[in-house]
Formats: sequence, structure tokens, C-alpha cells
Amino acid sequence: MKICVIGAGFGGLAVSTLVSDAGHETHVFEKESMVGGRGLTLNMDMDLSGYKSLLKQFHMWVPFAEPSLEEIYEGLGKGYSIDLGFHLMGGGKNAAPARVLSSQGIHLDLVGSRLGYIGEKVSYPFLSATDKIKIVPRIFQLLFSRKSTISSLKDVSMAKTIQKYGKGKLTLTLELFPRLITTVNDLNRISTGDTFFAQRELMGSSPVSYPLGGIGSIGKQLAWCTEKNGGVIHHKEVDNVIVENGIARGIQVGGEEEYFDVIISNLPVQDFFSLVPPEEFPGLRDLKKLPGTGSLCAYYALTDIPRHLLGKSFMFIERDLDVDGSDAAGIIDFKMACPQVGTSPPGKFLVQSYVICGPDEAKRKKKMDILRPVLDKYLNRLVPGYRKNMDWCFYPSVWQLDGVAKTIDIHKPSCVTPIKNLYFVGDCIESAGVGVNCAVDSAIRLVDILKVSHGVKH
Repeated sequence: MKICVIGAGFGGLAVSTLVSDAGHETHVFEKESMVGGRGLTLNMDMDLSGYKSLLKQFHMWVPFAEPSLEEIYEGLGKGYSIDLGFHLMGGGKNAAPARVLSSQGIHLDLVGSRLGYIGEKVSYPFLSATDKIKIVPRIFQLLFSRKSTISSLKDVSMAKTIQKYGKGKLTLTLELFPRLITTVNDLNRISTGDTFFAQRELMGSSPVSYPLGGIGSIGKQLAWCTEKNGGVIHHKEVDNVIVENGIARGIQVGGEEEYFDVIISNLPVQDFFSLVPPEEFPGLRDLKKLPGTGSLCAYYALTDIPRHLLGKSFMFIERDLDVDGSDAAGIIDFKMACPQVGTSPPGKFLVQSYVICGPDEAKRKKKMDILRPVLDKYLNRLVPGYRKNMDWCFYPSVWQLDGVAKTIDIHKPSCVTPIKNLYFVGDCIESAGVGVNCAVDSAIRLVDILKVSHGVKH
């Protein structure tokens, strides 16, 4: 078969890897010169104008920097690499990207850890052996219920679940993890069922991990696998998808038409209507209105940190803020600070963090003024007086890093569209996990669907 993939994000590259591996003629069309979509790791030796262009393209801005971004990019940032936004990957070696790469004979090198918590005191790990004895049976009862039981909880808010099951440390667990899994602060909007499906990734000895070389290394390896399998990546922008009588026939690129048996879009679903008129999507026109997720990120370049923090992640909740949901959750992460990750020059340490906000809040300076001190406060709890050892810091704000927020009132669409032979993949699509896991898992699921509907082998 001849298969077209539009967009070289993680979902598009994962599906192109799998179908090209099965022997199908595979063409990936990516309008940018780089692959990976929003899962980018950027060398800070790049020109500042290029970075600002990417920020604009990916719905981001930088409200704060010390010193200015110009000074950082003129030399202070030399030798560093940063992700486009905050990224961690749940599940470690069992995560969807690791599984796809493993199927290609590639071992994904990761730094993994458990999660700590910054409360009245700093605790690592968050759940002690005693805590697990007390609360894990209840969590396991919920996590490993029959799928029909969890599905029935899809329309039950996490706030209601906490009221029913919350007690002691379990309450804090159910306040923290759902927020961090969904990148949404308001527990009244978070689905209990969706959260427990996703939270299965966070069980085990290393529930959160980060790849050596940065999150962008995953996209590069998937692209390499696609090309190794005979697939072709074209750095060209698709003008539109050719639809005739409800059937996707091909694409138009540079004024020329090219025909395919299967067309798979890895674009944000909100943007797809630039390629196909909304009237071709009966019942799905509201996709244009789906909001993404928001957060304020921070990157701190330090000359020294306590060595026991290397490779660890610490959660926090800041109570009673003027943001959606009132309480704001986030993470201070030290995986990028590990020398083997390679995102900092020798003897330097890069710390990344984020605090959740709404997508509209991420655009507003007044809300960022509230959230920036939160990030600084919790880093200072872990590294007292860190500013004495700080070369620079800056704070990217993003309102669509995860393509579609996952809440009770917002349902991600299926990878199957009303148009025959046209499919979706990516973190905008209903799938397991969040972020990079959701994107790649959607590709795995789609290949299973194509096996049935088109006889695509896997």
C-alpha cells in the first residue's frame, strides 16, 4: 500500500516507522526543516530569532528572563540544549516510544526516577513503604478494575472521587497525580476514568523518565527508523487533502497532486480544517474549538546543586492562587541536570520545571506574575540560595503543548475520521497516557485498526 503521513511529530513518526517496517510505501510530509513536532530539544547556539519564531509557531512566549533572552543567546546559553517545553515521559522502558523503538532493535537510554514531594518537608519518594501498605490496595483496586468499571468513571470528576475515597495520604495522591497527568488544575474537570487509565504508566520503580540527549532524541530516532525501513520524509507543506465522495484520495503539494491508499494526519486536530473543509466532517466541526493545555515552564542554569538531587523529580501544590482550580500543581525536575543527559556544558546543571495553568491564563502576563514566584519558591526549597549559583534563567509559557486538554467536558476524537481512508494520530487523539505517550500510543492503536480495515501488516 501507499501511505501518506502529514506531520513528523511523535505520532506521525511512530506510525511511519511501524507501517514502513511492514513493507508499505510510506511518505511523511513535514513543513519544517526539523522533525519531532512539539517534542523538540533545541541547541541554544541557535539564533535567537529562530527560537522566537518557534515560540510563535508553537503557541508560546517568554514573559521573564534573567538576564534578557538576548544576553542569554549571545553567549551565556552556549553549550546548553533545552526542550521546547517541559517534558517527562511516564512508564520508563514500558512507555510507548520505548516499545516502538524496541521493535526496531533500538534501546532508548533513559534517566528514570520515582517522584518526591515538597510539602511542609521534602520527602523522597513521595510514597513511603508505610504509605503504600495503607493506600496502595485502594489505588490498585481502582487502577486494575475491569475496563468497564473504569469506563463508567469517565464522567465522574476527580473532586467527587476524592470526596468518596480520599483519606490521609490518598487524598494528596488523588490531588497531585490527576493534575500532573492531565495538565489541568481544576479537579472538577478531571475525569477519574481517564486518570486511572493513564496512571497505570506511573506504577513501578521509575514512573517518570527522560531520554539521554533530550526529548527530541526520540523523534530523531523514529525518523531514522522510518528512513531505514524505506520510508521517505519530505520537508514540504501539504496544501490540502483531496476528498472525493467522502473518500480521501490523496494530497496536493506545491500545486501537484499525489494519490495514496491511506492518509494519516499528525497535525493538531484544530488545525486540520486548513486542509479539509469542515463540511466534510459531519459532527466534528467543534474540533476547531478544542483547547490545549497550559503551563509556565522554567529553565535554570546553575553552577552547582546538591548531588543527591540529580535525576530526581519533585511534585508540589501551591494552594489558593488566583488561577483555574485555585490550587496549582507542578514539578521541579533534575533529570536534565544529570551529566549523562548531555543538555548542559561540563560542570553546569540545567534544571527544568513547570506549573500548570489554563491555556488562556498562559497568555496573560498578570497570571504569569502570580505563577513565576511559585516555581522560584519550590526550587529554593530544594536548592536553598540557588540564585548565588545561577548563570541565567528564563520562563517559556505555553498554551498548546499537549494538543487537546483531557477533561470531562472535552473529549479527544478517535483516530478514525468520518472520511474513508483518512485517520488521525497524535496527542490530540483519544489514547492511553499523556503527551509523548499519548501521541505514540495513538500510532500503535491506529496500526491495529489498519490491520483490520486495510490489511496492513504489523
